[in-house]
Amino acid sequence: MHSIKTFTPLLVSLALGGFAASAWSAPETASTPSVTVQQIRNATVKIDFSGTTFLVDPMLSAKGAFPGFPATYRSELRNPLVDLPFSAQDVLDSVEAVIVTHTHTDHWDEAAQKAIPKNLPVFTQNEADAKTIRSQGFKDVRVLKGSTTFKGVKLSKTGGQHGSDLWFADPGRAEAMGPVMGVVFSAPKGKTVYVAGDTVWRPEVDQALKQYKPDVVILNTGSALMSGFEEHPIIMGKQDTLQATKAVPNAAIVAVHMDSVNHMSLSRKELREFVQAQKIENSVMIPADGETLKF
Repeated sequence: MHSIKTFTPLLVSLALGGFAASAWSAPETASTPSVTVQQIRNATVKIDFSGTTFLVDPMLSAKGAFPGFPATYRSELRNPLVDLPFSAQDVLDSVEAVIVTHTHTDHWDEAAQKAIPKNLPVFTQNEADAKTIRSQGFKDVRVLKGSTTFKGVKLSKTGGQHGSDLWFADPGRAEAMGPVMGVVFSAPKGKTVYVAGDTVWRPEVDQALKQYKPDVVILNTGSALMSGFEEHPIIMGKQDTLQATKAVPNAAIVAVHMDSVNHMSLSRKELREFVQAQKIENSVMIPADGETLKF
């Protein structure tokens, strides 16, 4: 059994990952649907939004199934570093659509391609990714070009950049890293959830926070490192987590994408210590693999 943490506006402290957490959401009523976010592993999260279940960035491989990423921090380690908290079939239970923010292996691996039913809707960031996923046998691949609605949930594409401006200044490096997207989930009378995706903090992130005013912000905070660019992580980290609490002080910040693939340099343990030191534990959630948060 995996625990479910529920957050209410009473600001009652709850035990979560070794530190206190508090609440933001309005009391659940018939007119205020709840949102649940389940951390699966890495950037893979399962979101039940107003009764519709999405799986984001599925990496379903067994521990050690594929090599470390070349030219990255700790590339000698095999990925994933840890097993799934339960079976791939349990992960896929009740999933009605898949969202792939980009097709890097730690967000869309061979195991996911094999396990996910080929008729399940898959949303992608662009036609290039859609073409790749269609070539893998998927029949219902949809490009998210702005906003669309799926079973009453509005999905809005947001921008980002998978690395620093220094990294992207080189055309070869930029092409190798490729484009990425984030996604905002919203519905009438429901919560708004922003999945930032594999991005560093950028004007596009500020824009999304200002435009959508999310109640829940899911950040990939593992501070992934490329060899030779160790001072320039390609996704967010500790300081970005702090910045998020300042940018949207009434939102719940959910930190994921740690402890699972070789090039993540920030662990959950280190982020928890930072969160405590900064006294932002009432805003930041750091769920364990398999843990579900209810808002």
